[in-house]
Amino acid sequence: MTEPATSAPREDAGRGVQVRLDGLTRVFGSVKALDGLELTLAPGELVALLGPSGCGKTTALRILAGLDTATSGRVFVGGTDISGVAAHKRDMGMVFQAYSLFPHMTVRHNVEFGLKLRGIDGGKRRARAMQMLELVGLESQSDRYAHQLSGGQQQRVALARALAIEPSVLLLDEPLSALDAKVRAQLRDEIRRVQLEVGTTTLFVTHDQEEALALADRVGVMRAGRLEQIAPPEELYSKPRTEFVAEFVGLTNRLPAYVSGGAATVAGSRLPTLAGSVEEGRGTALVRPEQIHVRADTDGNAVVSASSFLGAISRLTVTTDDGAHLVSQIPRTSVQGVTAGDRVAVLIDPAPVLVIGA
Repeated sequence: MTEPATSAPREDAGRGVQVRLDGLTRVFGSVKALDGLELTLAPGELVALLGPSGCGKTTALRILAGLDTATSGRVFVGGTDISGVAAHKRDMGMVFQAYSLFPHMTVRHNVEFGLKLRGIDGGKRRARAMQMLELVGLESQSDRYAHQLSGGQQQRVALARALAIEPSVLLLDEPLSALDAKVRAQLRDEIRRVQLEVGTTTLFVTHDQEEALALADRVGVMRAGRLEQIAPPEELYSKPRTEFVAEFVGLTNRLPAYVSGGAATVAGSRLPTLAGSVEEGRGTALVRPEQIHVRADTDGNAVVSASSFLGAISRLTVTTDDGAHLVSQIPRTSVQGVTAGDRVAVLIDPAPVLVIGA
């Protein structure tokens, strides 16, 4: 599916180049890994491809990198068709899940490696490597070896090495998945800071929705080799166009609904419907947990069956008097003291919802 007009790339050019994947198809035997993929990255934009294993996101990145060849379709960078250009001539920096640092080289020599291959003289190589290490906060570690660094530090070195050659495009393939949660969050923010500072057009591939939503200018959700939807993170979350996107990105409640006159009646509330919804009649509304408001009320219409502490947020599972099971995520301060077994009142925020066939 092509990109909706509401999800157009940014107009500001930054220092990057435009990247366009034009009708990419990749077939492995009887499996179609990519099915006519259309995707454009604006200069300086960071786009994340998100989806389950086997959806085609890594295949798309490998074709852009020149590590795989499309069965059909073309790849354009800066308006030039590079479909037949060898990987080492594509001027792209790459960071993968495996850090792939040379164990016999110091951190600085690892970062210098690509510059050396390009014939850059020693003084300029050292200056550029130290500049990149400063950018990722590791200039003080320049004389250490990979085994003397933490996983997060090694991945920072890999990022510095990829950026040292000043690539026209930066490719990130699950670069954080081998790290623990706290380091992953810190390095995620670091990657975004560096990418914005350098201005390199970047394609980021991940199966982690939190990473994609936190990092990207736009997120593309892939399924079976095609883009289900591509949009800025907030739009993707609040205005999913398909059931798959709504279910894959974040949590959702499935509630009986009746659609008429462009709105849906859900649990007694009248809610606007999103594009792609059932136009008339019965269906199932996909309601985000943040839309389910809960307050303590001894005469309320539901009972709390479970409560989870998530820092500033509380996640409550409630069962209504008519047997519906709902998940609510709301500020902890609004439900302090509410525990399992308490009776509560449940209201639905009147934000637009996607209503699919029943």
